[in-house]
Amino acid sequence: MISGEPIGARRLARQLAPVLVLVCAILALSIDATGSRAGAASAGQSASFEGVASCAGSTCHGRMEADGAVVRQDELMQWQNPASQGGAHSRAFSVLLGDRARQITATLGMGEPTSAPACLGCHATPTNGATGARFLTKDGVSCEACHGPALGWIASHYAVGANHADNVARGMIPLEKASVRAGLCLDCHYGSKRPGQFVTHRIMAAGHPRISFELDLFSTLQQHHSEDADYAARKGRTDNLRLWMVGQAMAVNRALTLYADPGLGNEGAFPEFYFLDCHSCHRRIFDQEDRVKTWEANPGRPIPAGMPPFNDENMILLSAAARVTSPVLAKRFDTDVRAFHLAMATNRSQSATAATRLAATATALANALSAQTGSSDTAFAIVDSIAGPASAPRFTDYEGSVQAVMAIDSLLSALVKQGRITIGAAAGIRADINQAYAAVREPNGYRPPAFRTALASAVRSIRSLR
Repeated sequence: MISGEPIGARRLARQLAPVLVLVCAILALSIDATGSRAGAASAGQSASFEGVASCAGSTCHGRMEADGAVVRQDELMQWQNPASQGGAHSRAFSVLLGDRARQITATLGMGEPTSAPACLGCHATPTNGATGARFLTKDGVSCEACHGPALGWIASHYAVGANHADNVARGMIPLEKASVRAGLCLDCHYGSKRPGQFVTHRIMAAGHPRISFELDLFSTLQQHHSEDADYAARKGRTDNLRLWMVGQAMAVNRALTLYADPGLGNEGAFPEFYFLDCHSCHRRIFDQEDRVKTWEANPGRPIPAGMPPFNDENMILLSAAARVTSPVLAKRFDTDVRAFHLAMATNRSQSATAATRLAATATALANALSAQTGSSDTAFAIVDSIAGPASAPRFTDYEGSVQAVMAIDSLLSALVKQGRITIGAAAGIRADINQAYAAVREPNGYRPPAFRTALASAVRSIRSLR
């Protein structure tokens, strides 16, 4: 995040993601986007989870101050911070001890949430039973959930002469790669086919918060390391623009690949409502003298009036980015998006076929975006594209608007890191960003025209600094 009190982002993160959770996975860009993990290079006995305590020594990551010679060494304290979103992963299991979790599992007949597989898939670190003596499920989403089972690399990663490539070969997850990070995060922040990693509409109807995620923003909120010269030498600098773009592409791919899976696309006689746009149906219902239309026509969705649409929040943002970075693929993507929405209004078979085609196009975009290094001109152009005539009319629903304001925030932060906008100048337009956040603060009070006005105001402020 940039300086200047990013209150809106923090408040939105609290509302949209009460528990920011990740699970352990290695997902290369070409791997099945439903979450089929490619095991660590050192499989078998070395793929064992050793527990948070294995990382907690004062000579490792357990210091109280960030005064390490190579890395901060206070990473454990940051992971446990009870006052920030940076500590959310450590709190993931404790959420299951609350009344709300018990109410959800009691409603669905799942038993105790602390032992329910449907909960532990994301509120703890999935291990498949491969654990060391110091591993504790109650540690929640632990170090190894993100960095990989540590037995293969825990001793070698701090040895003299150790290098990152060797650690990865031993099973450490290369989180510096945007596609790998996106695939890992999406396992819980959208879903996968593995046990306990798909939040159905039934679970949300029972009380689970709505799933929402944006890779660059949430990565910033969870960052426990400093990108100093040593980090850059080992892993390179983070390209926040590329991280945001690849995150959008991978999210589209994940959603459509899961939707096309016959085992996940239906719930009894009905489609799995998880994939649909929540607030296209969840609006206040009341009668009065004159009817009140509770939805807006959306130019990106050629579907019958009043039909619940597929949640296309990431499609809208990916389209805006692709128009700037990959115009040829952007045309193919937009064509496939429209074809998919049309198929959604036809039947399950055609929609699954169209989803598979669109997922492939999203993968092609992810590959193209992964190879690009975003410049400040690119970031400015994408900001314009998001609020431009091709995208802005598509912000008719709450989910897409939330993604849009998070995107503008992330892109502004990227421009600060690129040196194109000063921290002071960015802080000066924070009020405009927070105005856009305020427009999506409360889903029941969401008004599309007011949001589009707030978004346009924020974009004009950024554009003035170009």
